[in-house]
Amino acid sequence: MSAPEGPRLGYLVKMFPRLSETFILDEILGLADRGVPLRLYSIGDPGESRVQPGVTKVPGPVHYLRRSGSVGSRVRQALDTVGAHATLAARGPVRYLRLWVYLLTKRRHRSSLRHFAEAGRLALVLERDGVTHLHAAFAHGPATVAHFVHLLTGMPFSFAGHAKDIYLSAPDLLARKVSAARMVVTCSAASESYLREICAPEPSRIVLRRHGVDVSGFTPRGAVDAPALGPLRILAVGRLVPKKGYPVLLAALAAVHAQGTPIRCDIIGTGACRAELTALVERWGLTAVVRLCGARTASEVAQALTEADVFVQSSIVLADGDRDGIPNALLEAMATALPVVASA
Repeated sequence: MSAPEGPRLGYLVKMFPRLSETFILDEILGLADRGVPLRLYSIGDPGESRVQPGVTKVPGPVHYLRRSGSVGSRVRQALDTVGAHATLAARGPVRYLRLWVYLLTKRRHRSSLRHFAEAGRLALVLERDGVTHLHAAFAHGPATVAHFVHLLTGMPFSFAGHAKDIYLSAPDLLARKVSAARMVVTCSAASESYLREICAPEPSRIVLRRHGVDVSGFTPRGAVDAPALGPLRILAVGRLVPKKGYPVLLAALAAVHAQGTPIRCDIIGTGACRAELTALVERWGLTAVVRLCGARTASEVAQALTEADVFVQSSIVLADGDRDGIPNALLEAMATALPVVASA
């Protein structure tokens, strides 16, 4: 089947679909609603058992760059990689050799070689699908693959940077990607300032576009004339990872609870820190106060927001520089007109 005529956007993510990345899903659906012809590509499949209902509205199938499973599927992937790179090398030997020199002198990492291999396969798939511009949803792996596709074929690309993908990337490599990209989008003034600092003298490529949320999915709370009966209902939403600062929140809850103030706190999310947080809840006598609720869909989060009295965002900056950008859950709480308490 021949590719459709006219420009088409390729949208590349690291993992799709991820329950915690509602902002990525919203962006894809927003582009589709505005009539932008696009195809979705993902480096891998997260294999999560729960997905957001909106995933069914994503146009077309998702093309995954990494195959998992049987030995046969991995062999086919290896053969596809060799064939794709042989084709690209034959088409542009000078361009291909120049990229190898760049890899060996500037990108001597195992992950870079893997992304280079994936870029070769993706380049031919994009050609088959009629894609004329590639956009990567994150500044690390997806932007690296998109950069390699650009170096292999000349296809223009852009990417978005959010938080971890910016601050944990090597500044010199990130600067190279910014320099090669048609446009770089970021969601906070802090990350915009950081990118402009490391990527001078080409700051004009960097565009600040703050995230939005589909407010139709959230019901604003009415005016509260008097405190509700019962304990103060506190809600936190986000992955159970260090930068979310949940131990800070639990310490604050323990202090308030020790004063005799009636409180309840639900924490929605999953992640590697669940066992640590469970231990802190037990150590600080909060088992009757704090509930770790696990994963929830967007509609379930929206319902939880209507039942809460206050939303807390206790994010911190880690020693390696990892931090939040603008957490989507924070915007969703605001869309519900819920009072918000947040760290700086």
